[in-house]
Amino acid sequence: MGETLTGGEALVRALSGHGVTRAFGIPGTHNLEIYRHLSAYGVRHVLTRHEQGAGYAADGYARVTGRPGVVITTTGPALLNAAAAVGQAYSDSVPLLVVSPGMPLRHPRLATGLLHETRSQTEALRGVAAFSHRVSSVAEIDAAVARAFTLFRTGRPRPAHIEIPLDLLEAAEETAPARIAPPVLPLAPAPLVVERAAEALREARRPALVLGGGARGAAAPGLALAERLGAPVVTTANGKGIVAETHPLAVGVSLHSPAVRDWLAERDAVLAVGTELAESDFWSAPPALNGTLIRVDIDPDQMYAGPAADVAVVGDALPSLTALLAALGEPDGTSRHARVPGAVEGRRGERPHARVPDEDPVRRAAALRAARNAETAGRDARWIPYLRAIRSVLPEDAVITSDSAQCCYYGALPHLTLGPAGRYLHPTGYGTLGYALPAAIGAKAACPGREVVALSGDGGLQFTVQELATAVQLRLPLPVVVFDNGGYGEIRDEMAARGDTPTAVDLAPVDLPALARAYGGQGTHAYSPDELGAALAEALRTPGPTLIAVPEETR
Repeated sequence: MGETLTGGEALVRALSGHGVTRAFGIPGTHNLEIYRHLSAYGVRHVLTRHEQGAGYAADGYARVTGRPGVVITTTGPALLNAAAAVGQAYSDSVPLLVVSPGMPLRHPRLATGLLHETRSQTEALRGVAAFSHRVSSVAEIDAAVARAFTLFRTGRPRPAHIEIPLDLLEAAEETAPARIAPPVLPLAPAPLVVERAAEALREARRPALVLGGGARGAAAPGLALAERLGAPVVTTANGKGIVAETHPLAVGVSLHSPAVRDWLAERDAVLAVGTELAESDFWSAPPALNGTLIRVDIDPDQMYAGPAADVAVVGDALPSLTALLAALGEPDGTSRHARVPGAVEGRRGERPHARVPDEDPVRRAAALRAARNAETAGRDARWIPYLRAIRSVLPEDAVITSDSAQCCYYGALPHLTLGPAGRYLHPTGYGTLGYALPAAIGAKAACPGREVVALSGDGGLQFTVQELATAVQLRLPLPVVVFDNGGYGEIRDEMAARGDTPTAVDLAPVDLPALARAYGGQGTHAYSPDELGAALAEALRTPGPTLIAVPEETR
């Protein structure tokens, strides 16, 4: 026999059945029946100050835990406020579930003036989510939730939206036991394709390895492959830190470097794992690759998007790279990997590889790092001492959240070193503003024992600055480092580069530390790297947010 449940309780029961213990959002007139049942089913709630902040917080939660982030909105403007966060999650392959009420089940097509009336919420969200599902009965709710979690567990994780007509939220119907998405084994690649990839890599004299966010669960075999092949490793923004950026083969986040793009173009084999190889990765059109491109991706569509794969390995990164390592066979003491410190030596008596590399991979990786740094030394030098100060204070497993700010994509992405124990969360691709602060709140809510720092510019921060109040309410230590250049520095520079007079890019000065104090947090200025390091160390010991402003004119 089933239970008689309202739509709101059926939803919360289904979420709890899939292991959801945390949700982000804001209650409203139409979603109160959802909020009524959260506590009874063990779902803790984080109250944000704006639905876009709720979306970014759930995104940060999902990235650090690997579990779907859940957002609860009300109808109309609230749901649309979260749409930018849904678009960002789609771009960065983040499992995000947004649940909302919708117009009543039999709401007429012609407008009636009902509160928050929207022509079609499902159509609006369908444009930015993997799917938008409007249920038509209470009994259908658990199936819709199971559908979303099946999406998260199979294929490329992307956001989903479930809409429940507001009259169904309050309606009580008899329901069957909740349906739970079944466990799914990781997708393994076809053995024949793996052997083709291994053969291409065996023959390569100048290999390269590119790791994207889809390779995060395969850090160990990714590093083993780099050492086995003697291949320098470049990562995308979402792949930052998968291989420790202090490793001698690591080139870091460098696809934007002309020297690195030229180097990739003349490789005879490029192994790209879990990356789109898109314009947003290179900051320009992807280079034409002259060698064999081996792509490993769970999404088969990626084999035809951007640079087309010569060898298409469709599967999860972990089983795919593990199989590829096995297909390559044991290394031997005379092959190229022997030059790499820490590489595993082969067994005695084995025949050496027929081919040897054209260059020393460690020296090549060092040269690429040096070339990347030299290309932008004049621009990036202003941030590097401050980033070193941040790095000196943070433990290896710290989480750093990032905004679409110059200090982040020019500064921290290439120059703030990271290893597999840490995380760097950046809004790649969609390139939203205001991500860093709420994402840090979500990460800290998920992992209160880990140090979390938000890194932003003054322009991006003010998109979601009200979430300082959320951080105050949580009472968790949360430093927010803001490089203040008085406006939208990137757009100002782009206008100047075009020969245009910079227009609408300068913001009136704001005393950001005072604003943080007004919200109930702490705030200070740092006028040198030493002052930033001291302020950051203090902020990590202080409950609630501490905003540390670094005025650009002092750098």
